[in-house]
Amino acid sequence: MQMPKPSEADKERFRSAVPENSDVEVKPMFGNLGAFVNGNMFAGLFGPTIGVKLSEADQQELESNHQTQPFGPAERPMGGYVGLPESWQDDAEQTAEWVAKAFANVAALPPKTPKASRAKQPKK
Repeated sequence: MQMPKPSEADKERFRSAVPENSDVEVKPMFGNLGAFVNGNMFAGLFGPTIGVKLSEADQQELESNHQTQPFGPAERPMGGYVGLPESWQDDAEQTAEWVAKAFANVAALPPKTPKASRAKQPKK
């Protein structure tokens, strides 16, 4: 599986679309970026594509009115996420509007609980 690398301009476009909120954390993920609230990802960058996790109603609205794209590797797109239209790469306002909708959707979810660490098994 080939992992596309975002350009510095892609990373800046992503960061500028993410709402300024003390609960938001943007961090690297497999050479790309993810934006999280309460431990749950609400937006991600995969190469030049920004993907968002919307409510079902918002996702239906976006997909019925715009040419969206799968988000993630072509062989295995991320379920529950939709890639924003390629034509929006120069439309910061529209991109930020849909990233904000994803933030509101995921912020309403319960915080993600950290996975319990596995105790190391003794070597045989």
